[in-house]
Amino acid sequence: MKKVIIATQNKGKAKDFETLLSPLGYQVLTLRDVAEELDIEETGATFEENAIIKAEAVASALQTPVIADDSGLEIDALNGEPGVYSARYAGGVKSDEANIDKVLDKLGGVPEEERTARFRCVLAVAAPDQKTVTVSGSCEGRIWSERRGENGFGYDPIFYVPALGKTMAELSPEEKAAISHRGNAIRELKNAMPKWLGNTE
Repeated sequence: MKKVIIATQNKGKAKDFETLLSPLGYQVLTLRDVAEELDIEETGATFEENAIIKAEAVASALQTPVIADDSGLEIDALNGEPGVYSARYAGGVKSDEANIDKVLDKLGGVPEEERTARFRCVLAVAAPDQKTVTVSGSCEGRIWSERRGENGFGYDPIFYVPALGKTMAELSPEEKAAISHRGNAIRELKNAMPKWLGNTE
């Protein structure tokens, strides 16, 4: 299998990438495998800026091509929050539970039809002495009033996908890959860089 390095230490993201890239013949490696000591400050104001910062920093440090992902949740009733602050929305140490609690608290009293939201993902591919490529993907849904499901990570237990009648956390990895923001971004990347990422479904 070919190897691809993902600039993350997030186990949930790593699992998503494994589900998406294994069928293309790739073994997914993360910073936990190759450079756990790398700590990159995400100072960008957008998902794209942060993805580029991470990809270029890791590609430069390791002198090898790297994919970086920056993604998060945008809630219309909260003017796009938590956005780029999705991972640390509740402040302090990263906590999925605290982040979900804050979202549900801020949406208290907001009717279901006004709880529209989307997951957004930007992927940046960087390599030494090459122009960085970015692609994006999204997944539309609504914020459920309580947690449902045991799969996934982050906001998945409260992100409801109307077309499937389930939250992201109720989907199997394969079901999630078929409709998720990260899955859609990977498919865009295959179109943008077919020779690099392969062109099989």
